[in-house]
Amino acid sequence: MTKKITRLQPVNPREVWAKEPKCFTPWMAKEENLSILADALNIDLQFVEREKNIGPFRADILCRNTDDNSWVLVENQLNRADHKHLGQVLTYATGLKAATIVWVAAGFAEEHRETLSWLNEITDDLYQFFGVEVKVWTIEDSAYGVEFNVVSSPKDWASPVIDDDDSDWRTRFWSRFREHLLEKESKSKIRKPSEKTFVDFGIGHSEFGPQATLSPQKGQIGIRLRMRGPNATAHFHLLKEQAVEIEQEFDTSLEWAELPGRKSCRVSLYKKDTDPTAETDWPNQHAWLAEKLELFNKVFRQRIQALNADDWQFEDEDDE
Repeated sequence: MTKKITRLQPVNPREVWAKEPKCFTPWMAKEENLSILADALNIDLQFVEREKNIGPFRADILCRNTDDNSWVLVENQLNRADHKHLGQVLTYATGLKAATIVWVAAGFAEEHRETLSWLNEITDDLYQFFGVEVKVWTIEDSAYGVEFNVVSSPKDWASPVIDDDDSDWRTRFWSRFREHLLEKESKSKIRKPSEKTFVDFGIGHSEFGPQATLSPQKGQIGIRLRMRGPNATAHFHLLKEQAVEIEQEFDTSLEWAELPGRKSCRVSLYKKDTDPTAETDWPNQHAWLAEKLELFNKVFRQRIQALNADDWQFEDEDDE
């Protein structure tokens, strides 16, 4: 017997949560509900505090990004996004030194989406701004279903939806690598396999990020540690002072790239003479990437936590 099929019916969020501060925000702060938003954002969120005091103001929800331990601000409203909340979002983000800002609303005008896009363009890549629409659905007299739709995001952000039949080999490569990490019960994880030639991982510090990379043109795969933000150069040189010890732990030499003129530096290790498009060789490549990713965490994590950018003194080559 064919089951009855009917349409999803949209529901005004105000019918579910009468008031934002007393109903919606407490609901959002619960772990099982915050995880719905985390899945939509591809970010592991750990709840820290609700109605966080910032001077005379209060931010809705403060979380930690467990990948890099950075602050995440979640600001809610049950109406369409407005200028007042845009000001609140920026004020609270400044007060909290938040790296990720998530503005949740019942809808967004094009002007507000463009504002978030502009903020993502002009700020350092340490910071990311998201606009998220909350949608509520029901089927006849069934329970409500809640959906979070990302309508504005950083340019490098990728949707978590993965199609197993996707013809793009890079998406399949990262999806299989994700499965490999899960099977090995690795602490490193991929939340968003994508069509890009790299995926990011956390290392417990918001200004550092390991990346797994693919380069079919050069015939190689690799792991690299990126340093970002205003202290990138200082951090790079402080780590490079330890290069001998670091490379002894790796039992091989690394590529140290300061990248003058950019906002980042990196330390890299590559597996050359390797074709990442060769699907039959993926198990070997995934094993190598997982092993080196674990090694990067082992060698660099504690060193990174001990760094103090003020310990590095810039030496001008023109100075005598």
